[in-house]
Amino acid sequence: MGQPLVSIIVPVYNLIEYLDRCVESLKSQTYREIEIILVDDGSTDGSGAMCDAYAQKDSRIKAIHKENGGLVSAWKCGLKESKGRYVSFVDGDDWIDTGMIEDMLRYTSAEEGEVISCDYLIEQPDGSRAVYQGLKPGEYGREQLEREVFPQLLGNENRMVCLSRCMKLISRELMEENAHYSDEKLRMGEDVAAILPVLLDCSRLVILDRKAYYHYYYNPASMVHKYDKGLAGNILQLKEVIDRVLKEKGVPELQGSADRECIFLFFLILKNEARGNPKEYDKKIREFCSQENNRRLIRQTPVTVRSNANKLLYMVMKHPNRLMTVLLRMAMCWYYRE
Repeated sequence: MGQPLVSIIVPVYNLIEYLDRCVESLKSQTYREIEIILVDDGSTDGSGAMCDAYAQKDSRIKAIHKENGGLVSAWKCGLKESKGRYVSFVDGDDWIDTGMIEDMLRYTSAEEGEVISCDYLIEQPDGSRAVYQGLKPGEYGREQLEREVFPQLLGNENRMVCLSRCMKLISRELMEENAHYSDEKLRMGEDVAAILPVLLDCSRLVILDRKAYYHYYYNPASMVHKYDKGLAGNILQLKEVIDRVLKEKGVPELQGSADRECIFLFFLILKNEARGNPKEYDKKIREFCSQENNRRLIRQTPVTVRSNANKLLYMVMKHPNRLMTVLLRMAMCWYYRE
């Protein structure tokens, strides 16, 4: 059958400082049967012109230009244009080791419905930190997935399987058939909406053994790390997507773990307000935690937390009074030195 073509899809938006590092890591892959699809999502800093220059110099690279529509719309556009049997996603400010694609292909079986996942490194100015999957490395067939993996996908303080579309090699039909779950309006947790249904549909999952091939660049100046006044609405929208995925995939028994997942997502809302909204954090946190549906979910869905930071967030969530919100604000300011 020959070597399978692998499509590497890269969403690009105003990444002129980082794009060369990313693209060079893709061009240098030891596995050569790849197509690199750069999706310029309406960049205004010259990144689009860089994409064109790369495409002119390497026939494996294709540059696509579109109006700005956000990350989800960009990778969906790249998926439509891709031709590979397998797809992989790399964000434009990240990079991968040169042997990543070749090594991950060694674990494929050429059957449909596969997901191969490696680990990753968080790259910060003060050094790198490896993050490994919580799930035991190895191969999981469909019966084992249903019995051992699916119940652990959601609702843990630390995820057993990383629900990022990156650091994976995915059979293209899995992405194509489940792309409709990814709402282009989602800004936080959009990868959960993409990868949760993919994993629930997959027939074979392979977790590599402590191979951190993907380099995630942690940029403190990124919009992801700034105050988002619409985050609460985004999280509630994501909850609706998760509930719909479980219903349509026929796994209602996972609803309890989905509810626990929602509690951990609520932590992000409290952190966002306590850190980024100094004038109204107390009001916003108490309003959110006291809203009837949220309050019911918090009361009826106990979760196990181990980190001290999450213990404080959980206490605030269960007892949303001014003393607790002030303590949380102080902790956030101390931690981030603001």
